[in-house]
Amino acid sequence: MTRLLAALVMAACLTSPTQAYLKLGTSVNGKIVDTTWAAPGPIPYFISERDGGGLTANDLRGAAARASARWQGVTSARVRFADQGFTSASPDTGDGRTTLGFVDRPDLDRVLGATSFIVDTTTGNIVEADILFNSRFPFSVAANGEPGRVDLESVIVHELGHLVGLGHSAIGETELSGAGRRVSGTGSVMFPIAMTAGAIADRVLQADDVAGVSDLYPTEAARAETGGIVGRVTRNGQGVKGAHVVAFNPETGILVGNFTLDTSGDFVIARLPPGPYILRVEPIDDAEPDSFFPTAIDTNFQVTYAPRMVVAPRGGSSNVIEIKVTSK
Repeated sequence: MTRLLAALVMAACLTSPTQAYLKLGTSVNGKIVDTTWAAPGPIPYFISERDGGGLTANDLRGAAARASARWQGVTSARVRFADQGFTSASPDTGDGRTTLGFVDRPDLDRVLGATSFIVDTTTGNIVEADILFNSRFPFSVAANGEPGRVDLESVIVHELGHLVGLGHSAIGETELSGAGRRVSGTGSVMFPIAMTAGAIADRVLQADDVAGVSDLYPTEAARAETGGIVGRVTRNGQGVKGAHVVAFNPETGILVGNFTLDTSGDFVIARLPPGPYILRVEPIDDAEPDSFFPTAIDTNFQVTYAPRMVVAPRGGSSNVIEIKVTSK
């Protein structure tokens, strides 16, 4: 076994790294597989006894129960959690237990929370995933939020998304603000820049989050009742790596995205409610893609729409659609 990721973080007021409901992956025998918990069975977790951020460990436990219920409430996904009670361990010890807890990290002065993993590289299965919440920040568990304090439940919902195997989402908009960027709107709790202090909207999962977790842990009903869109993004006949592809359903208004992850330019957007979608392709040119993509990606192209609407069929996938982009 090896520690796969040192941390996936939720940051406050940073330049935005962007992903769609990108899934985490592990190389097993030369093939990339989804990094997930072995099913079936709930994911057991402990709560560290340490207080922090102006809250108690018991406050954290209650917020974790509410946040885990959000993911468990996705009926198209087989995700369950099991609260194992308190532990004296810190959520950064690699002791074989999945632990959530407050840690004082002055060196992470813009990081609200971080998730780390230990993964069995022979299977790709997660065997432990700890989540720390930086006690340098003032947190709140108030039902309606609290001015000047970050909603802990929202941060936990985001970090639990990482814990089950999701990367960050690019369904959101940012704008320049001082030395970094601030969020002007999001369509996913897995969007990486932290919510405004006092806000509680990110307690609720959105379509992109639901599609992502349902792709990782689909129920049999989800396999039968949802559809997918497959395609390729090209420029001058060559595949484009790192393009962000967003599917928009004009009948329901939902947005679900994914990426072209290699030089072939291929993409798949899975677990979509069946129906017609408008596809939009955009470069990741207003963020820090190197924070998530280990190699260079292509951002030298213009925002482009698919030449026609694409139908995600119930229980299957669309025909392959090619979206041709042009250089800036």
